Amino acid sequence: MVTFDPERLAHVDELESLDRSAMLRSLATAGAQVRRAVTTTRESGVLDLVSRDRPRAIVVAAMGADDLIADAVTTLAARHSPIVVASAHDLPLPGWVGSLDLVLAVSLSGRAPGPVRLALEAGRRGATVVTIGAADSPLADAAARARGRHVPVPTGLAHGPLASRSAAWSMLTPALLSLAGHGVVPIDIPTVEAAADRLDEVAEASRPSSESFVSPAKILALGIGTSLPLVLADGPLSGVAARRAATMLSRSARIPVMVGELPDAAAQVLACIDGPYAAATAPQGGRDIFADPFLDGPVRPEVSVLMVRDAMTPDAMTPDAGGSAQVSPEDAARINLAHGVADLVTARGTRLHELTPAPGPDLVRLAELIALIDFATTYLALGYGLDPASAPAVVDLRALR
Repeated sequence: MVTFDPERLAHVDELESLDRSAMLRSLATAGAQVRRAVTTTRESGVLDLVSRDRPRAIVVAAMGADDLIADAVTTLAARHSPIVVASAHDLPLPGWVGSLDLVLAVSLSGRAPGPVRLALEAGRRGATVVTIGAADSPLADAAARARGRHVPVPTGLAHGPLASRSAAWSMLTPALLSLAGHGVVPIDIPTVEAAADRLDEVAEASRPSSESFVSPAKILALGIGTSLPLVLADGPLSGVAARRAATMLSRSARIPVMVGELPDAAAQVLACIDGPYAAATAPQGGRDIFADPFLDGPVRPEVSVLMVRDAMTPDAMTPDAGGSAQVSPEDAARINLAHGVADLVTARGTRLHELTPAPGPDLVRLAELIALIDFATTYLALGYGLDPASAPAVVDLRALR
């Protein structure tokens, strides 16, 4: 039986022996991935496309763990884009896509069937095609057939191969730079560099040699521990990070998880804190610290709530008559609801963990949340004695395709 052992996180040698695929080391390269991707994107000629007319619409094609790129791009574009930015996983390509549109297909291996088929179909219809993935792959070939541009992404480092989950920033950076050139997302090179710096900061704080009571990633991993996590985001940007948490919890730590975004998912997520996996509560409410598993019954998993929250930044505020920044009514409602949900969870005795990034541009805040989640879920897998980069059932699934 697989059990969670907190002591595993305290010993660097044991972490290294369990992390056979060097996932922690790969995640620590996220900042470097961003900087290298800036250079690779320029060299690929993708930025030359921005001299053309703005596309009528953009479709981002990705699937599996690479779907983070589509999720992040469409969310970041939602507030600012003057055109439609949609996502797709596989055929059919939306019927309205034609020669005036741009299709951006992403796959680290360059072999994911959905993005490859979508890129080929986009080329057949005469759409502009940009692909991001391994060089000399079917995806790169699809771009060549469509007379598009391909951004090559390294699939390995000196210490070993990269998984899609640990190479996200090699793919997200070219996608964002391509869309930024078309005026779809308000991101420039200084913002991208700031995101790389924030990724480095999280990697430094979450290094394996950091004490378990100091490392924010280890603290979160220990907090989630043996629970069944319910991940709840307080808005669109934190929603991207929450969905990333669901991916990493299931794929890396192999823990079933429920994820939702306020306000719509509040009911379906919070209903679980009163169900069969609810925390043992004291008669007056709150967690029952005197519960005895030997007298009160066998230990069973309990739900915990991971609330991913966004930081309030000046660019998200609206000026009042005097020119002072004020919180918008929508953001005020979001903040108040999140506070109420946190109070409700705590009152039920359910463990609550909150993640809030430091202030900064949208991309920088998102980078911090994703990096912390990536490290925490990897440590959680290692605490269970699992290699976070491999899953036997997934290997068997691929053999069926």
